[in-house]
Amino acid sequence: MPFAIYVLGLAVFAQGTSEFMLSGLVEDMATDFGVSLPAVGSLTSAFAVGMIVGAPLVAMLSLRWPRRRALLTFLITFLLAHVVGALTHSFEVLFVTRVIAALANAGFLAVGLATAASMAGPQAKGRATSVLLSGVTLALIAGVPLGAVLGEVWGWRSTFWGVAIVCTPAVFAVLRSVPATPVDPAAPSVRHELRAFRTPRVIMTLVLGALVNGATFCSFTYLTPVITNVTDLSSGWVPATLALFGIGAFVGVNVGGRLADSRPGQVLAVGGAALLVGWLLFALTAANPAVALILAFVQGTLSFCVGSTLIAQALYTASAAPTLAGGFATAAMNVGAAAGPALGGLALGADFGYRSPLVVSAVLVAITLVLAGAARAIGITGGKGDPGGAQNRPAERPLEARS
Repeated sequence: MPFAIYVLGLAVFAQGTSEFMLSGLVEDMATDFGVSLPAVGSLTSAFAVGMIVGAPLVAMLSLRWPRRRALLTFLITFLLAHVVGALTHSFEVLFVTRVIAALANAGFLAVGLATAASMAGPQAKGRATSVLLSGVTLALIAGVPLGAVLGEVWGWRSTFWGVAIVCTPAVFAVLRSVPATPVDPAAPSVRHELRAFRTPRVIMTLVLGALVNGATFCSFTYLTPVITNVTDLSSGWVPATLALFGIGAFVGVNVGGRLADSRPGQVLAVGGAALLVGWLLFALTAANPAVALILAFVQGTLSFCVGSTLIAQALYTASAAPTLAGGFATAAMNVGAAAGPALGGLALGADFGYRSPLVVSAVLVAITLVLAGAARAIGITGGKGDPGGAQNRPAERPLEARS
């Protein structure tokens, strides 16, 4: 993999840390600004909405920009939004900075996925995708806990400064490592790229990705009450459990990256079935501490292995729309990340118990498998071929196994 792809992964690490870090800072921020906890929680919702809406929209606006310029613009905007957020004493200004940061994050990830895929070559999009998504998983493992420690020691503003500091070397690294290639005059227009999303195969891939990500974040969001109320472990075990899930996620994106380019069908079929069984088993055995801790790692691995493979497949199936493919894949991921916890919250609110988010995750994965099977049965996913041969065209790469 070219060094520049790892640089993009560093920037995604900083942005992923920012996306998830508020979970450990809400009480201090509410006290500082004199607002309610739900008001601070709205910052997370604003970021999610910004990511969903912003990914395709900002990708379209930047379609005629050279990719290095687009990456630098988004990354510097993201950095400055955190500087303003760290300095402001107005909750309204902070809210605006979170929306701006989300739009910049969405644009960077959309263009970053396209850039990494093009630099890696036509047959290594899965590996390139895994490097960028490793930044997200490392944010779950290290970035968010470190942000919580910074917030505990020096206050929540130090966490915003920390994100800005991590972004700074990434700016210079992007400037030096990403080639300053001009826009290809023959590059497809927005209208041409949008046509790629009329095909059922592309739409189906994005829907499957949203469902799997929804299942992932449904259970991840409510893992703490499962561990403390069902498994009956003390709150001191919560960071370790979340870390196990995050480590599993890191393993999963790297395993998925190795297999997504050569055996995507096997990953989706076998991994998807194992993911369904895992969520059901977790729901049934959550009272057993040893099994619960093991399954936290296993489900993190399977979730991100299958999820990263689907993102890579979105880049393959929409190769006629290289920039917007990254934008719509980013939006689909965040639709799942927003909808999954909402569905889990509804199950909890209906008094179905603390295990119910695990069951909801299982249902979402089951729907994914049914849709994928139906798509294959009616021919949406196409025929078989040789993924590694010269005759293989990335735009025709199917969802099912190729051999």
